[in-house]
Amino acid sequence: MYSFLKGKTILVTAGPTYEPLDAVRFIGNYSSGKMGFALAEVLAGCGAFVKLVSGPVSLKPGHRNIEFIPVQTAVEMLAKCLSCFKESDGAILSAAVADYRPKSPVKHKIKRTPGNLLVELEPNPDIAAELGKIKQSHQFLVGFALETENEMVNAEAKLKKKNFDFIVLNSLQDKGSGFNSDTNKITIISKNNKKVHFELKTKQEAALDIVQYLDPLLW
Repeated sequence: MYSFLKGKTILVTAGPTYEPLDAVRFIGNYSSGKMGFALAEVLAGCGAFVKLVSGPVSLKPGHRNIEFIPVQTAVEMLAKCLSCFKESDGAILSAAVADYRPKSPVKHKIKRTPGNLLVELEPNPDIAAELGKIKQSHQFLVGFALETENEMVNAEAKLKKKNFDFIVLNSLQDKGSGFNSDTNKITIISKNNKKVHFELKTKQEAALDIVQYLDPLLW
């Protein structure tokens, strides 16, 4: 790979977050972290130093220029991202962060009782929005949108609301795209409303397409 990112530090988020309910249960999602880890490897291969903040996954980074920072919850991920972003040239936020967490988690295992169990949820912090607020003119911010309906409309709204430079849209409606697969079918939408559609590719190939799209943002 060419080294157009040499000397750059880039934050990448990956994987799910686990929001505890009790000592043994949590709210989470099916994210494997494969897309975020593929991005980290491609970025490092292009010369960048990567700070990879990841929720619980079975993957480990292979490149020596990747600093692996494991977290569990959205609150933990936000704290690490705020710290890392200040020292970064930009960030790619591919983690599937839980929107809500149990309001009153307990440290013991909740026992089965007759009837329903009601769990009150409260909003998690919006990591993308928080980074968008503090983004400086020399930094870029890239987000992901995983949608099941009104994909383009929802992605465009998220692009503007979170102060992204561009957003990567993937749909659960596309076969071979989404959680746990080794492939992805993406559309890149930029701030000037330019849309670039890509065919189904491996996540490594999709990561290379995304990273190449960074070039005009950095120079």
